[in-house]
Amino acid sequence: MTKHTFFIDQHGCAKNQTDGEIMSGFLEREGFTQVFDADKADFILINSCGFIQSAKKESIDAIYDVKSAYPDSKIVLTGCLAERYANDLFESMPELDGVFGNGDLSKIAGFMKKVSGGQRTVQTFDQCGVSAGQRKNLMNFKGSAFVKITEGCSNHCSFCAIPLIRGELRSRPMESIISEIKELTEQGVYEINLIGQDLAAYGSGEEDKEMRAGLNPVRSPLCQLLEKISELEGDFIVRLLYIHPDHFNTDILSVMKKDSRFVHYFDIPFQSGDDKTILAMNRVGSQKKYIELVEKIRSELTDCMLRTTFLAGFPGESDEAAENTQTFLKAIQPDWSGCFPYSREEDTPAWSMKPRVPAKVAQARADALVKLQTEITNERLSRFVGQTVNVLVEEVINAGADGTDGGDGTGADSDPSEGLAIGRGWFQAPEVDGSIVIRYDLDLEAEKSAVQPGNVIKVQILASTGVDLDARFLSLVKEFPKDSELKFIS
Repeated sequence: MTKHTFFIDQHGCAKNQTDGEIMSGFLEREGFTQVFDADKADFILINSCGFIQSAKKESIDAIYDVKSAYPDSKIVLTGCLAERYANDLFESMPELDGVFGNGDLSKIAGFMKKVSGGQRTVQTFDQCGVSAGQRKNLMNFKGSAFVKITEGCSNHCSFCAIPLIRGELRSRPMESIISEIKELTEQGVYEINLIGQDLAAYGSGEEDKEMRAGLNPVRSPLCQLLEKISELEGDFIVRLLYIHPDHFNTDILSVMKKDSRFVHYFDIPFQSGDDKTILAMNRVGSQKKYIELVEKIRSELTDCMLRTTFLAGFPGESDEAAENTQTFLKAIQPDWSGCFPYSREEDTPAWSMKPRVPAKVAQARADALVKLQTEITNERLSRFVGQTVNVLVEEVINAGADGTDGGDGTGADSDPSEGLAIGRGWFQAPEVDGSIVIRYDLDLEAEKSAVQPGNVIKVQILASTGVDLDARFLSLVKEFPKDSELKFIS
């Protein structure tokens, strides 16, 4: 008898997570059933990451761990690691019953049927188009979803393996994106996060010529996509993630001004603040240009939040270059940033670049950037104290009935009637930024019923506590619909 239950062991970024959700949709439409306990799964899909060395190791370790824990399940490797090293992994790891690349996710069900029939197999496809499909099981907290608008990348930053894994940039048709957002919001999703390797490049790929022919050449395709989204009705918010600084679409700012549902949040990965390092990364910007970009955005949207990313220890980065990046960080004052030591990736131009920076030095430089950013974040978050903001509730964590700490780590041990929950405001992206600790009265049924996962509530910010904020419940803004067909797996 063919086995049809599967469990997804998810690794990697939001784009890879979305791929997992899309595969789940294709599988369930072909008679498979997703389960959320690996003990009950006939198949375990390890949806892997292959971006940097630490992520590769995590995914490889997961293969051994899963095989050891569930020896009777069939193990299938999917995701970026599977795409990048498909044949090598298939040949060297007998633990794997199958290896499936990410070029065409619509083929996953046919592939799994082969594996179910006892055929150990590997399969990859050309990287073309953008895989999409109906998703009912979302690996997010309730009320939030990622929507992919591009695939691949043509920027070819010298440190990045994404073009090797996911190919050149191509864009998803606007009609498909609009249809998915409409479906998700009608099912109760409040927060739509647009994702791609570089949203600024939407519509600019070689495969996108036909799309561009039907658009206004004066405005960027991304701007015109946002205009289409703005035509949708509904109470939801839209966040744009990952916009390359070298071709940031400044025309989107006017659209975002007009429709308050576009949150003024920008994730712009600058990577360095040193001009020589920026050029070695195969970028055309400079510290001066990047500072001017930040000033432009903040002059147009004075309340905006800025997240960025830095790579420390890129080949050839001198002490002076590292200091220039610190100077740049202080100059732009981002609300959030990720600071990581450079990871050397085979087949990228930076692989052979010299001189290489010792790992300990790279880590020390990353730690210095993290320390600076922590101080900046603490200062910038303080401006929210006293404000009232809408918050999407993610988790409810009530204090113990005896008034002791309920295990949430907040140390709230003085009032057994005080409820605690965790949520996010518009200025906090899922998974990468801080949270809001919500306090409410357990003795008031209206507050208990309002502070539930997926609901949107209004709170007053009481204090800034490092990277998080402390808040008090005020009122219910929007309730997650009880008849939603979506299932959230957080």
